[in-house]
Amino acid sequence: MTDTPLRLSAEVSSALADGTPVVALESTIFSTLGLPAPHNGEALRRCVTAIRDGGAVPAITAIVDGAWRVGLDAGEEERILAADAKVAERDLAVATAQRWPVGATTVSATVALAHRVGISVFATGGIGGVHRGVEVSGDISADLDALANHPVITVCAGAKAFLDLPRTLEYLETAGVPVLGWRHDDFPAFYTRSSGLRVPHRVTDADEVARVLAYRSRPDSGVLLTVPIPAPAELDGDELTAKLDAALAACAEAGVTGAAVTPYVLGRLEAETDGASVPANLALAENNARVATEVAKAVASLATTS
Repeated sequence: MTDTPLRLSAEVSSALADGTPVVALESTIFSTLGLPAPHNGEALRRCVTAIRDGGAVPAITAIVDGAWRVGLDAGEEERILAADAKVAERDLAVATAQRWPVGATTVSATVALAHRVGISVFATGGIGGVHRGVEVSGDISADLDALANHPVITVCAGAKAFLDLPRTLEYLETAGVPVLGWRHDDFPAFYTRSSGLRVPHRVTDADEVARVLAYRSRPDSGVLLTVPIPAPAELDGDELTAKLDAALAACAEAGVTGAAVTPYVLGRLEAETDGASVPANLALAENNARVATEVAKAVASLATTS
């Protein structure tokens, strides 16, 4: 075997050794695949600041010069902002074998890397899930498999709103992943606080979330903590549904499939909403990072008392 392609930043390595709370962050949302410039840079700054201000260490995951990175060094953030290659968990080995210069990690890759280094909490915008028309396409995001097979708490604003949300929740139930609502009874739909579906369990504080992970019955299963978008940033649900339907129709007409669906639909949605989706995206990402920091501190505290 060759040396592991995994490399931690000095800050993240020190934090893990000392038991300091750490929050993992994917890099797709900070690339042009997630948000257009300069908003992707703003998202990165706001998420990192929220985590640091809350008393934890941010650990951005990415591919840099063929290495699996958990935590970036000075000057490397600019390379992530310009990344145009998406890296899911299945792509990690390929990215290293082919020495990709830079790659933006998705939810599945980040959950896998976080587990590999011992980070228990991960913040993102929204997860992937079961796509509409799955009975024809078979399109189910690798994010769901990763949640079921890595003991990491994923903090998100639900699943992307253009997915088949009832089937996404059914998949998570089948896979044994606890789905929690952060002080909320409904499963959020990214840009809206409620999808009209209920979450199986409501939690009121970070200590509860930490205990759910600690008491899991399956050693490799993760936890999904859903956090509704802050109310002032929520988009109108009826208008959003119509615009999403139009974006999905355009996606089908253009023959876009697989991993390309998400950036295509998000780009169309930005245009359809006259840019209103961007501030909503920024608000929910920052809020998720803030909640994840609370949870990471609770996980660290539980570890010291166990």
